[in-house]
Amino acid sequence: MRKLLSFAFLLFAFTSAASAADGADISRWKTEASHVTITRDDWGIAHVVGDTDADAVFGMIYAQCEDDFNRVETNYINSMGRLAEAEGESKIYQDLRMKLFMDPEVLKKQYGESPEWLKKLMDAFADGANFYLYKHPEVKPRVIARFEPWMALSFSEGSIGGDIERVNLRDLQAFYGKNGKNLTALIPVEDFDAPAPEPSGSNGIAIAPSNTVNHHALLLINPHTSFFFRSELQMTSHEGLNAYGAVTWGQFFIYQGFNDHTGWMHTSSGVDAVDEYVEKITKSGDQYVYKYGEEERPVKQRAIHVPYKTDHGMADKTFTAYFTHHGPVIREENGKWITIQLMQRPIEALEQSYLRTKTANYAGYRKTMDLQANSSNNTIFADSDGDIAYFQGNFIPKRDNKFDYTKPVDGSTPDTDWQGLLSVDETPHLLNPKSGWLYNSNNAPWSGAGESSLKKEDFPAYVEMGGESARGLHAIRLLSNKKDFTADSLRSAAYDSYLPWFEKTIPALVRAWDEAGDPTQKSALAEQVGLLRKWDFRWGVDSVPTSLAVFWGEDITRSLAKQRGRRGGVGFDDVAGAEPKMLLASLEAATNKLKSDFGKWQTPWANINRFQRVNGDIVQPFNDALPSIPVGFTSSVWGSLASFGAHAYPGTKKWYGTSGNSFVAVVEFGPKIHAVAVTAGGESGHPNSKHFDDEAQRYATGNLREVYFYPAQLKGHTEKKYHPGE
Repeated sequence: MRKLLSFAFLLFAFTSAASAADGADISRWKTEASHVTITRDDWGIAHVVGDTDADAVFGMIYAQCEDDFNRVETNYINSMGRLAEAEGESKIYQDLRMKLFMDPEVLKKQYGESPEWLKKLMDAFADGANFYLYKHPEVKPRVIARFEPWMALSFSEGSIGGDIERVNLRDLQAFYGKNGKNLTALIPVEDFDAPAPEPSGSNGIAIAPSNTVNHHALLLINPHTSFFFRSELQMTSHEGLNAYGAVTWGQFFIYQGFNDHTGWMHTSSGVDAVDEYVEKITKSGDQYVYKYGEEERPVKQRAIHVPYKTDHGMADKTFTAYFTHHGPVIREENGKWITIQLMQRPIEALEQSYLRTKTANYAGYRKTMDLQANSSNNTIFADSDGDIAYFQGNFIPKRDNKFDYTKPVDGSTPDTDWQGLLSVDETPHLLNPKSGWLYNSNNAPWSGAGESSLKKEDFPAYVEMGGESARGLHAIRLLSNKKDFTADSLRSAAYDSYLPWFEKTIPALVRAWDEAGDPTQKSALAEQVGLLRKWDFRWGVDSVPTSLAVFWGEDITRSLAKQRGRRGGVGFDDVAGAEPKMLLASLEAATNKLKSDFGKWQTPWANINRFQRVNGDIVQPFNDALPSIPVGFTSSVWGSLASFGAHAYPGTKKWYGTSGNSFVAVVEFGPKIHAVAVTAGGESGHPNSKHFDDEAQRYATGNLREVYFYPAQLKGHTEKKYHPGE
């Protein structure tokens, strides 16, 4: 339904009224700003000090807006389902998906029910963003002209790719778009010839004092996200807050980082925390009902409005969304409606996300886990007492094991319902393993501490749905039987160049060539196979085998995926067992691709794999004619712990990275904190700032810089010091 004139007028009236700050607002903002000091170090990183925690939140949100307001606003546009208002009808179903779970009226009610201390932080969040807009009238928000405190509850957990994104947009459109305008072309069909998506996730490693030279615990913080997804900053208050690390743009807590006693690193979890239900729906008069045990319950309905931008102004599409007690209907399968149930605990999630940043030891951190509101992440922990710990995903519903929850279960059977949550003690959780180390790289935890690892058979199957990865094998190789770690050697381990994916696959390729009967083919591939036969499976900027192996790996996995119809589900064992003809055909294809794109197949990896930051756009317009920096490390697919997800783009031959290592830190928990870190590109999103790309060379080479955690460290490294608004 289109309401171009009336809806556009209402929207204009709302945003105009919302953007006009009254005298009371301005007076309050100025008072808050006077209680905050922002110190920018010589990397442009904000060190925010406030009288209270709320003052620190006000200042750190203001600083984030200074660095990249576009990303702050975009995260809330996404989280509230308002992207179509900025980008048009292609985002309608993405917005619908969010609005199935995020109802502003519910969030406002939950804000009112929140603890007073949390309300103060949410108030400060909104005030900090609004004061920035007041002081910078030249900044024109795309959608959100005024931030409200309750909005923080729409984006409370911090990870990239949350549970809601598991809902398939094409299926959602097929169900809710039946009677409306056909927008099928707006959601692309899967393309097996397109570059495979970079595995999302991260690396976390904790080393116990028993395995370190200085007898201090060490922590590697290495999130793998899209580049520039998080800010790096420090927030301190006179109420005991002093946290440093990576902050997802627009959030008011350190998501992955450390304070003066504890450190925490989150990695994407393989826990099954989301379930689908097959509902038995019938129509009774004008009302849909669904069967639940012996009952017939009414299907709840809610009108959802999705405004979207057009060439002629704003329009509005209205959907009637359906819900059972399990959750919203998200698709139809074999004539049955399918609902989805996932974590919806925004107050607890926001509490947990913030409170862990103030913990003083393992016991304090463990207590925050009892909030059970971190559904999609595992945690690697270390502290100044020498404790190291692993926590599996923190929201795990109890289920009846007689049902297979990897598939939709019968929603009419009460036995399939969740039976509460597993306590922290009932989930995979490990404190101070005898091995003296812990790691997670988005794989199952059953190898995460060597011989001290948790046992799969001790837990329900649904606590972990994944297996081992090439990165996991790599981490075990680096961590086992090593007792002399230092902060520097842990950093070196994080950038170790070995690529275990090729351990089995390259020998399989070599055997295929050795046993091939076609002399012409053998001759054409002899030099390539000879080079790969001698290769040590290590990446390097000057390495030709890295280029050849990666191009071959890309082609063979794509070919196998197409053959088997399972994009993204092809591993090194599949490739090692592939038909010899197929292995050799992919080597020919890789050779020809390198020749076509770079003039010869003997092309060093540095000529291909590049870091480039052209402008402040979220989607970069990569260009081979513009400056870029060579990067040695590869995609994490091949087992590189340091991850650089790159491929060619329209109009380019070189490969440009857009995801992988985004923030890297190594922390030593001695009597005092010692930390080094690097952020992809630089802290600022403004191309005219010297901090737009001043860390790019360090990023590309793994040359981490000193973190100025203590005020004394800032002496001689301070660029400017000011109150927000000055």
